[in-house]
Amino acid sequence: MKVVITGGAGFIGRKLAAKLLEKNSLDLGGGRSGAVDKVTVFDMGEPDPPFPPDPRLEVMTGDVSDIETIRRLITPDVDAVFHLAAVVSSGAEADFDLGMRVNLGGTRAVLDVCRELGTVPRVCFASSVAVFGGNVPDVIRDDTHLTPQTSYGAQKAMGELMINDYSRKGFIDGRALRLPTVVVRPGKPNKAASTFASSIIREPLQGDTAICPVDPAQAMWLLSPRRVVDAFIRAAELPAEAWGPSRSVSIPGITHTVREMVDALAAVAGKKVTERIRWQPDPAIQKIVSGWPMHFAAERGKALGFGADSSMEEIVRAFIEDELDGTFAG
Repeated sequence: MKVVITGGAGFIGRKLAAKLLEKNSLDLGGGRSGAVDKVTVFDMGEPDPPFPPDPRLEVMTGDVSDIETIRRLITPDVDAVFHLAAVVSSGAEADFDLGMRVNLGGTRAVLDVCRELGTVPRVCFASSVAVFGGNVPDVIRDDTHLTPQTSYGAQKAMGELMINDYSRKGFIDGRALRLPTVVVRPGKPNKAASTFASSIIREPLQGDTAICPVDPAQAMWLLSPRRVVDAFIRAAELPAEAWGPSRSVSIPGITHTVREMVDALAAVAGKKVTERIRWQPDPAIQKIVSGWPMHFAAERGKALGFGADSSMEEIVRAFIEDELDGTFAG
């Protein structure tokens, strides 16, 4: 079994690669199941820090929108592709051409190479709740129309449509996962409009100051990295017939306001930790985040076996366990 992860040097890509190597199996059905012989992680630069040594792990670098590069990456012996590579929300909004080249052009390159193979590989695409926006109902349901209000959301919606059409034509066996805002991300703040949602948990737990640019009453739809990785593996292993005509699904999450997120941090780590958060409103970030939906029914996702975290406290504890070796700066 050979697997490719684009965007594999990112934090979800790294965790997914580690989980696949640990699990050492992937059940794609139809005689395409077994031990994981190779996981190729692909990104624009070398992983930092490097992955732990593993003879089954291969690292490749390059431009995801360059089809010749993708032809070298996705070869006829590849069984599954997890397409995570993307320019994040604020980056795609600030640089329209870059977002279109990577988020749309890169997805098109991946799908076209998969089509050329003639082997109908399984393709799992990282979409986003940003495909919804504007005048949406209070609760997003499975039949809610896609109405993106950002370039990033539009590019993800286009990716979903391509996943569906390439699957309908029998070129790939695709699945598109609309991910909630993922918290808590390790590392440093990035250009994503949602980066503060991790910063207000991550930095205080490490003894550093965090900036929150949005109103404490702002609600967000959330999911932990643990659950995201589980969701991608679940999506890959579900049989094609389970999906029906739509290959897109909203992954279950939990809704919390920013204030509730901070309260959960206090409940786990103490109020002193939350005093490291500085509230500095940023109208540009607030406008983007306010346009994101906050409540989802996610009935189809639940029926397909995808799960959410039980609470924000669980998410905070998972970050402390997975990224901070069980300790934090009190």
